[in-house]
Amino acid sequence: MSVNRVVDWLEERIDLGAFRHLLQEKVVPVHHHTIWYYFGGMTLFLFVIQVVTGILLTFYYRPSAEEAYESVQFLMTEVQFGWLVRSIHSWSANLMVATMMIHLFSVYLTQAYRKPRELTWVTGMLLFAIVLTFGFSGYLLPWNVLSFFATKVGTNVAGQVPVVGHTLVRFLRGGDEVTGGTLSRFYGLHIAILPLLTTLILGLHLFLVQQQGMSVPPDVERASAQQPIRTMPFAPNFLLRDLFGWFAALGVLAALAAIYPWELGQKADPFASAPAGIRPEWYFVFMFQTLKYIPARVGPFDGEVLGVMGFGLGGLFLFLVPFLDKRAALGEPSPLFRWTGIGIILYIAVFTALGYLAPGPK
Repeated sequence: MSVNRVVDWLEERIDLGAFRHLLQEKVVPVHHHTIWYYFGGMTLFLFVIQVVTGILLTFYYRPSAEEAYESVQFLMTEVQFGWLVRSIHSWSANLMVATMMIHLFSVYLTQAYRKPRELTWVTGMLLFAIVLTFGFSGYLLPWNVLSFFATKVGTNVAGQVPVVGHTLVRFLRGGDEVTGGTLSRFYGLHIAILPLLTTLILGLHLFLVQQQGMSVPPDVERASAQQPIRTMPFAPNFLLRDLFGWFAALGVLAALAAIYPWELGQKADPFASAPAGIRPEWYFVFMFQTLKYIPARVGPFDGEVLGVMGFGLGGLFLFLVPFLDKRAALGEPSPLFRWTGIGIILYIAVFTALGYLAPGPK
């Protein structure tokens, strides 16, 4: 059956006119920052890989302290290509966080959050928070030594939140300690609640992007008064370039999964002492390292509490930046916000490097 006959068959039952009009009329601006557009699609592609490989893993995974480690071990040693599926799932999660961070900060530095795209930025920040929660909850599921103690440290940090810290820790752990109940709770969060939230917010985010079109940096927008902005058709020009980025990401992912398969390590023993140099996943290391440098007491205040509050305020700043940057709403450059964003990027990079070069105890 030819493609045209399939399309004709569908059009008799579904109105494809709006979709066809979208493909024919949608254009993408071409300027010196166009390359950053591709990281949004690459993040979406990696998320799809996460969904597919995650579904395959659930066929074998058993979410209990007694069977979780053994089920992953069976998957990696007995199931054909099970080790590869798990490696792809783990590596794609890390690559997705990386591409999403690049996408987020490229949007920030080009002021693409300015009016009328405030809600697009807000939904993007919500998706970023959900992705980090995906990483945190999924890290515990193999129930190995590193994931167990990293989760213990991470939930301890949550306990430093003023007023609600103790309640938050008990909610996350399902009790006072990290146990099999914590594992079951994180599993439910990871495969049910977070995917539902992601689907809803991602749908809204993509709808807003489609409604508002691709943003252009303020300098390009100002220059358009003298010379119209160049554009290219979304289909096939931009779409083919986007597909090339997806294949490049798939190639990197396949190479990492095959050459550096994700290790399982040793089964967690809740009664053992924490191994030396324990740390969370790389995208949380800068926070972990910062808390190690803060003194136990800063005047009358607890050092960790101040650190956690600082990170909370930093996240709130990023969440509200479209409403704080008044100059961006007028299409004017905002040096203060621009250099703040550059400072945040440098801070994350430096403290992440320090976390791997000097991981000693607090």
